[in-house]
Amino acid sequence: MGFDTTLYLTMLITLAVIMDPPGQVPLFLSLVGHRPPAVRNRAAWQAPAVSFLVITVFALAGNAILNYLHIGIPALQGAGGLLLLLVALQLLTGLGNAGNPQSVSDDVNVALVPLGTPLLAGPGAIAAVIVNVGQADGAASAYLAIGAAIVTIHIILVLVLRFSTVLIKILGIGGITLMAKIAGLLLAAIAVQLIADSIKGFIAAG
Repeated sequence: MGFDTTLYLTMLITLAVIMDPPGQVPLFLSLVGHRPPAVRNRAAWQAPAVSFLVITVFALAGNAILNYLHIGIPALQGAGGLLLLLVALQLLTGLGNAGNPQSVSDDVNVALVPLGTPLLAGPGAIAAVIVNVGQADGAASAYLAIGAAIVTIHIILVLVLRFSTVLIKILGIGGITLMAKIAGLLLAAIAVQLIADSIKGFIAAG
């Protein structure tokens, strides 16, 4: 059966660039930085677990799901962009910080949404997996390489998010609040870019 090392490295690098583990740290801390340590530590593995589940499902049946629902990648990009924009507005307007303990971000498990998806398992990662699985053309070595790359990137994500909580002791409440504002701005930019890519995709398809 063998193992396609080249495809494994290519897929791993692609997912690492798209999912950007270091870049998730400020977003992760801004969403869970004010939570108890037990909640933060649980979110550090729950978010990658959700992402792994979503990406695995799309790797196994992505094309079938999209075709059945008549959904294209541009639609996923648009939906993900709108969801991230809502989260970004919450961060920028102060919802979910220590001064508002009853906010939406405190009432829901942010490890599921938006951390698990669409921040980690977003349209880009889903599209990359679907395309590579489609190009595997039934080769078991290719499927094994893609699966190994998906597992590896999620192990990296767990480690990065888990040890990022150490920064909370250094930054303090004020630092986390500032990081939330910066993360909100960056998240808004990501959301706008996703929406723009979605519009381009619809235009190209038309």
